[in-house]
Amino acid sequence: MLQTLLDFWQEDEQTAPNFSAWQRTPPRPAQTRPFPTDLPVALRTALSSLGIDSLYAHQHAAWTHAQQNKNIILSTSTASGKTLAYNLPVLSAIINNPQARALYLFPTKALAQDQLSVISNLLSVLRPLMTEHWSLKPAIYDGDTPQTQRPAIRKNANIALSNPDMLHTGILPHHANWIDFFSNLKFIVIDEAHTYRGVFGSHVANVIRRLKRVAKFYEANPQFILASATIGNPKELAEKLIEHPVELIDNDGSSKGERHFMVYNPPVIDASLGLRKSAILESVRLTTDLLKHNIQSVVFARTRRTVEILLTNLQSLISIYQLPITNNQIRGYRSGYLPTQRREIEQGLRAGSVKTVVATTALELGIDIGGLGAALLVGYPGTIASARQQAGRAGRGDDPAVSILVASPSPLDQFLAHHPEYFFKRSPERALVNPNHLLILLEHLRCAMFELPFQTQESFGSLSWELIEEYLQFLVSNQESHLSNEKYYWMKDQYPAANISLRSASPQSFVLQTLTEDDRPLTIGTVDGESAHWMIHAGAIYMHEAQQYFVQALDLEKHTAQLVPVGLDYYTEAQKKSEIEILSVNKNESLTAKNAKREAIGEKGYGEIQVTTQVIGFKKLRWFTNENLGQEELDLPPVQLQTAGYWLTLSEDVVKRLRESGAWTNDANDYGVNWSQIREAVRKRDQFTCQVCGAKEVDRQHDVHHKIPFRAFASKAEANRLENLTTLCSSCHHKVEQNVRMRSGLAGLGFVLGNLAPLFLMCDQRDLGVHTDPAGLVNGGQPSIVLYDLAPAGIGFSQELFEIHAELMQRAYELVTQCECADGCPSCVGPGGENGVGGKNETQALLKLLI
Repeated sequence: MLQTLLDFWQEDEQTAPNFSAWQRTPPRPAQTRPFPTDLPVALRTALSSLGIDSLYAHQHAAWTHAQQNKNIILSTSTASGKTLAYNLPVLSAIINNPQARALYLFPTKALAQDQLSVISNLLSVLRPLMTEHWSLKPAIYDGDTPQTQRPAIRKNANIALSNPDMLHTGILPHHANWIDFFSNLKFIVIDEAHTYRGVFGSHVANVIRRLKRVAKFYEANPQFILASATIGNPKELAEKLIEHPVELIDNDGSSKGERHFMVYNPPVIDASLGLRKSAILESVRLTTDLLKHNIQSVVFARTRRTVEILLTNLQSLISIYQLPITNNQIRGYRSGYLPTQRREIEQGLRAGSVKTVVATTALELGIDIGGLGAALLVGYPGTIASARQQAGRAGRGDDPAVSILVASPSPLDQFLAHHPEYFFKRSPERALVNPNHLLILLEHLRCAMFELPFQTQESFGSLSWELIEEYLQFLVSNQESHLSNEKYYWMKDQYPAANISLRSASPQSFVLQTLTEDDRPLTIGTVDGESAHWMIHAGAIYMHEAQQYFVQALDLEKHTAQLVPVGLDYYTEAQKKSEIEILSVNKNESLTAKNAKREAIGEKGYGEIQVTTQVIGFKKLRWFTNENLGQEELDLPPVQLQTAGYWLTLSEDVVKRLRESGAWTNDANDYGVNWSQIREAVRKRDQFTCQVCGAKEVDRQHDVHHKIPFRAFASKAEANRLENLTTLCSSCHHKVEQNVRMRSGLAGLGFVLGNLAPLFLMCDQRDLGVHTDPAGLVNGGQPSIVLYDLAPAGIGFSQELFEIHAELMQRAYELVTQCECADGCPSCVGPGGENGVGGKNETQALLKLLI
């Protein structure tokens, strides 16, 4: 059936022209090794009874290194048997020593549940082979574990399956209840290690420091086994997380059936604007084809709302196409569903009764859902590792399978549609963590001190006592700690872990409150301090568990926001203005042209910066069409963020060459010698009042704005006619100028870089800020672009951007030149404002000089 559909797609006029890539990977035989001679006989017999008579090459290598007491990381493809690779050394250790303990850490509760069933299945055939006194008890210990069961788990479980959050708040602060477990801890397994990156990964690295410290207190020295999707730096990431040498195992020996990976780029419906058909509607059409051919499939969407839209559309087509299935055979799967619903859907997929499941990333990680015939990705999921994992949910085993990425209009999706080799070659993504991040480290030193007093000369992870002492002395001066008999003791009543989120670097969070149906207050979540002004300002629409909430009020003093549930047809987008100051330069390098003259074209650098941001209003945008339904002003105080930034500064020669070629429109214009008199006359005519919001001049003079851009006129006199001028306050002027500048070359380049950088950093677009500075206020009077970490003090993105500068510029140039639009669109340099005069040519000219 699959081959029939593939033949149909290759011939169908509506479908075939839109495949920008179609890669067929031939079947791959397994590379196997005999069972190791030192594998316990009981394990060997149990595996044979399950139909496993040999190990894949990477499983055998994992066993060999584990038996040599080495820490290892497995970085192989989805469904390659990583679970068995880490279970064998653990089960062997417990067979040889029934007192041995292991801690398994998974990023989600659902994955822990799934892995418990895997271990239980293996134990069901292993137990009858052991002596009657032998016992192995695996158990989940997370936030859902009933309080009545917890003492028995702490005392008896050989394998505890948990997650970093529970380890952080529920296990380490109460380690005295886990004496037997920690005293016998032999293995720590960290699955899906690639998810521990950025702020979250930096927190987890410190939680692991605390875990090793507690284990050492109980005289345990556990061995680490990590498993990861394929990323660019698995060994480096593992060694950053556990701060020990690690052996990399990436020789994937698993077998694979024939695989087809296609990139489908919806057809252009307006070439001049670069508009394409809806990725959602095209995905519905392709999924309907899969259903018609009876191919079991999973459809991945990035948001819960998109899941529900896809599900509704697909179920409505059952009667239209008279498909021989019911609504119950097309299911949704996302957070917010009850655990029983999820288990039912997973079982339905394994049994074949569920034909199509529409899911968020909740199904991306290694939950067992059997072998599906197809995986369809509605939009690039954010990282190549995630894309490969989602694609890998199709075709487990030796059966043929197909994976399709349906590109959205975003610049990153369009770049990948034109450069599909990124999926097929070694991943360029590097998972970055910074365990020594100032604020994150300080928070975990508080937690570590609560768990055990700090002894003088004691290190913390790879950090020396000399550095740790500075932090501890700060806590003493802050009356959080007390030094006595060469030990630092925690002094405060509350236990610090309870107030620290592993997903934020901000020490101060805002509590989100709403009312239940019987008017009782209910806390639904928290938002970090840096994000509060733009995420939960008064009038904002906040999404939580697929429910819309309207923010009634934001209390900056009490750090609370009052929300009410709503069902509206729009979302909100905060309007911000930012100023940037470079505080210190870590590194700065000159950039020269790659020609015989080697002309200076600018500088690149990175260092410490201060970003001052003020949310000045917000737009109301209709869902899916992004139609602007209006905007409102806000009066919020500015917020300062001290972080790390990477900057690109243009030389005077480059600006001159662009200006002479007509491709530079970023200048603060020379309005003529009599501009000051004209400006005064306009302000006087308008009674020194902003013509948009009505604000009077108070502390500073209002601005005078050209209604039709100055550069659109042949002469200054014509541009400066009084009827073309109006008086605006600085806030309204900023909003209006944003429209005009959006399509200028510098702003266009900023838009491209901000969208493309996450491909290399393995981060979300929301982790980076972008600031374009045509007036040269940031760096010595020359036009600049700054990309910066949105986490306080930075995670390491800025240094990485500095190092990959050349490739980033090259890829940005390719993205812009290959876009099919006439003069800028959301897929390349961004949409233009009403007064814009085009930005694609300017951005292209600028990039051409930069590469």
